[in-house]
Amino acid sequence: MTAISLSGIEKSFGATSVLNGIDLDITDGEFLTLVGPSGCGKSTLLRILAGLEAPTSGTVAIGGIAVNDMRPARRNLAMVFQSYALYPHLSVAQNMMTPLKLRDLPLAGRLPVLGPLIARTRYRAIIEQVRDTAQILKIDHLLDRKPGQLSGGQRQRAALGRAMVRKPVAFLMDEPLSNLDASLRIHMRSELAELHRALKTTFIYVTHDQAEALTMSDRMAVMMDGQILQLGAPDEIYNDPRELRVAEFVGAPKINLLPGSVDKEGHARCLDLPLSRVTTDAPAGPVRIGLRPEHLSLCDKDVSESFSGQVVHKENLGADIYLHVAIMNASQRLVVRVSPVEGRTVSFGQTVHVSRERGQAMVFGNDGRRLDLSRSLAEDVAEVA
Repeated sequence: MTAISLSGIEKSFGATSVLNGIDLDITDGEFLTLVGPSGCGKSTLLRILAGLEAPTSGTVAIGGIAVNDMRPARRNLAMVFQSYALYPHLSVAQNMMTPLKLRDLPLAGRLPVLGPLIARTRYRAIIEQVRDTAQILKIDHLLDRKPGQLSGGQRQRAALGRAMVRKPVAFLMDEPLSNLDASLRIHMRSELAELHRALKTTFIYVTHDQAEALTMSDRMAVMMDGQILQLGAPDEIYNDPRELRVAEFVGAPKINLLPGSVDKEGHARCLDLPLSRVTTDAPAGPVRIGLRPEHLSLCDKDVSESFSGQVVHKENLGADIYLHVAIMNASQRLVVRVSPVEGRTVSFGQTVHVSRERGQAMVFGNDGRRLDLSRSLAEDVAEVA
């Protein structure tokens, strides 16, 4: 079931076009991430969905109902910002109660002292809802503290709790982890994913960090220049990018890109070495060959179809080591993932030989479009015979 639908969304600020015809259907209960570099329009798209910005053209629908003219408060969406936006003079419990008091209590019921007496039953229900939410987030022991007494991760949970108590149609999150240190970001990624599974509510998450998108999402939309370049599951985006910009953006370290060519018969070559498959949808001419670091490995000198080069840099990440290899007789570098055991035996300036895993090369045309490698050389030879 589609929870939220964006159709033909365009947004311009003066003569500057920010969004160019965005079409996106978000299903009920999914975790969708909008990921892309700074300035690609992802935060603007989220603000349009929340009602904080009006689209220049296009339709926003929630539950099948167009909400373009509906005020943000009536859309029943909860937004978590990059800054936690907690009231510093209020306790965690009071911060979490604020949206419920504004929504569920009459004006007299919001008074500091008389409010709990005037709307006693509703007030008790709000307190109970806050406590239940705090238990889910494991901050029930922090309810009496003020934001200044909390760590970054605790403030993030408090901001999430303030959004959760409203039981919204969807959570909109605009880079909520960017202010945390690296180790806490990794921890909060797993917590957010677990929270999503527990709540079974739609999450729409904006980030420029592709690691967050890959680890948390049910689907991710890669955005650049105001467009969605590719939408799909994280595995699909990583393993099967449909254009060069997506392949370059998703993956750390970045994909290796090498010069190649395709002849009239569709045979592709990479640095004068033949690929094991051929393409049927590209004219003869130069192409770009993409090889992920994990699809390359060190090999012996006498292995055919291997690259030779010098190690110019070594990144030791503990579980993995990445070797930067300058290819001989070519102004190209390859990044190769090796195990710690292999990495310890390699030194700077050493000549190594690199082979590639067959069937893993990606071929991109001059327009950046991914070319289909649909036939193997063996099939091609058999067809000619």
